[in-house]
Amino acid sequence: MTIPDEPLSAEAIEARLTTRLLGHPTHFYAEIGSTNTEAIRLAHEGAPDGTLVIADSQSAGKGRLGRRWFAPPGSALLFTLLLRPKLSPILAQRITMVCSLGAARAIEALTGVPARIKWPNDLVVSGKKLGGVLTELGPVTDGVLDYAVVGIGLNVNLHPAELPETMTPPTSLLVECGQPVSRLALLTRLLAECEALYLPLCAGWSPHEAWREALETIGQQVQVGTTEEVIRGRAVDVTETGALVVEDEAGTRHVILAGDVTLRGHRLER
Repeated sequence: MTIPDEPLSAEAIEARLTTRLLGHPTHFYAEIGSTNTEAIRLAHEGAPDGTLVIADSQSAGKGRLGRRWFAPPGSALLFTLLLRPKLSPILAQRITMVCSLGAARAIEALTGVPARIKWPNDLVVSGKKLGGVLTELGPVTDGVLDYAVVGIGLNVNLHPAELPETMTPPTSLLVECGQPVSRLALLTRLLAECEALYLPLCAGWSPHEAWREALETIGQQVQVGTTEEVIRGRAVDVTETGALVVEDEAGTRHVILAGDVTLRGHRLER
């Protein structure tokens, strides 16, 4: 099912929210440098758990490994959630797990498009990139994260010629559905799906199994570039903390942390 697009505003978003926590409060910008940067600023000012920063366009959107995320105004969902779960840094990947899983569930529920997750943080449809998740962590106090900001970018109503260049071939919901999709309806459903996972996470639940089932990477041949080497093999599992387990031709298993890799097999510069 698709719904015609509607303009975004703080008032429109807040009027449609069904969540208890996520999206309260909402900070909307017609244009901003980076919603992640603004969310970090708000975190330092004491903004509460669940704060939403959303923009119609970004001039300095962030992606993994220092890449940039661009989209024409009115064409994408570009937002960041400020979250304050009581998690140790070693479990921080679970924040990305619940947000990417919630996004995938919302996309399929609203549009029927079967979105999957490409490890560690891309949202894909039939191998084409629909969006991504970028989590940045705040400082640690007494072994617990002060905050995390989770930026999500989704290609919604972009025509093929407008799609950003990415390492994975890109797509959009407009391309996949053949008609525009309401960013407002998608956002509010996404926040609801994320909250349904985030609240149990805060109570001690692990999203590992549900996230693993949504990964399209498991079972695929991959080339993983780290700062030390390129590992070639089959992705066979993910750990409780979100690391990818790759088995090479010799049968040796390598545990790869999300922050250290690219799946294209190139070495990463230090």
